[in-house]
Amino acid sequence: MSKQFVDYILAQVTARNPGEVEFHQAVREVAESVAVVIDKNPAFAKGKVLERMVEPERQIMFRVPWMDDKGEVQINRGFRVQFSSAIGPYKGGLRFHPSVYLGIIKFLGFEQIFKNALTTTPIGGGKGGSDFDPKGKSDNEVMRFCQSFMGELFRHVGADTDVPAGDIGVGGREVGYMFGQYKKLTNSFTGVLTGKGLDFGGSLVRTEATGYGMVYFTTRMLEDRKTSWKGRTVVISGSGNVAIYGIQKCQQLGANVVACSDSNGYIVDEAGIDLDTVKRIKEVERGRIKEYVQAHPKAKYFEGCSGIWTVPCDVALPSATQNELDGEAAKILVKNGCIAVAEGANMPSTPEAVDIFHEAGVSFGPAKAANAGGVATSALEMSQNSMRLNWPFEEVDARLNQIMNAIYDQCVEAAEAYGMKGNLVAGANIAGFLKVAKAMQAQGLV
Repeated sequence: MSKQFVDYILAQVTARNPGEVEFHQAVREVAESVAVVIDKNPAFAKGKVLERMVEPERQIMFRVPWMDDKGEVQINRGFRVQFSSAIGPYKGGLRFHPSVYLGIIKFLGFEQIFKNALTTTPIGGGKGGSDFDPKGKSDNEVMRFCQSFMGELFRHVGADTDVPAGDIGVGGREVGYMFGQYKKLTNSFTGVLTGKGLDFGGSLVRTEATGYGMVYFTTRMLEDRKTSWKGRTVVISGSGNVAIYGIQKCQQLGANVVACSDSNGYIVDEAGIDLDTVKRIKEVERGRIKEYVQAHPKAKYFEGCSGIWTVPCDVALPSATQNELDGEAAKILVKNGCIAVAEGANMPSTPEAVDIFHEAGVSFGPAKAANAGGVATSALEMSQNSMRLNWPFEEVDARLNQIMNAIYDQCVEAAEAYGMKGNLVAGANIAGFLKVAKAMQAQGLV
């Protein structure tokens, strides 16, 4: 029944959501993993639990007009897809990038259902964003856009309804502008957004959380191989928050990170990436990674970001964007002796690449597990906001580490329970699915 069930789900999804290839890919991966669970639990089949999961509870698309510094009116599209509230309020980031369209948001929101369930915190799945590009925009232009965006979004979010956060193109600046507008429009100071500044309800470790969490998860994969980070060579794609703080934690644990990238190209520094330089370029100057070689002449810069996977490494951490690591790149990593891959971005490895890693015995940590540290710490921020408390850095970091270990354990146990020992992709999907499915069944047909 499993293959027939997967084909049936995919046929439904593609017919109802034509052209949304990223969403189709995300659904296929989950369906292939959980088909065996549904086979063994007739109540899930009768209740059409997965069929309900793949259909969002609510989809919101709206116009975002704003004025640029030249006085010209610009118009973008805004999105919020609220997928599942079975175990808590919708939770998921906002992405501002020209590539954003409804299919991207649905893929991200669907992934978020299972990722959030794995965190062991009571949060549902959702995602949002806009095709607005903050690159090259002034602070005033970004502020005007964010205020217009929140001018519609505020009707659909709230501390107990839907709590957005940041994603690609949405950092502390954008969250601050949106929070200010929400507060003005609703006359309330609540934890409606996470990733806020520390001066107005933000949490320590939130900035570092996704990168740190990815490394904590990978630590468990390495331990299962009877090894550690010490002396390991690491390649990490991207140069945003996930990559920057992934680099930091890897270096703290004794690894040598030799390469990182942005959308234009990548740098290789055999002596080890100088994190202060990367942070200055990306966080302060908002520049391009190629500027790194000006400060470090022995480093090399290469145009085009896909070539980063040709750099020999023990551990690869794809942390840029979806489907950046394909089958050819996976073959090169395997040939070069890579022993572990963990996803810091959302679905950065293609299905072909994942299959190649599994066949080669490479330890593979899927995004919905390995990069769940960000949303887990967002949930901790929500808790602090509700209690009007601020926990110290060490406490939040310890809780994050504990959560990532719990996620790893869930993945291992679920995979083994359903005859797929060592397959963390299946384990993550099954563990997340079971938690949400049981909650949905308990709440009736809603």
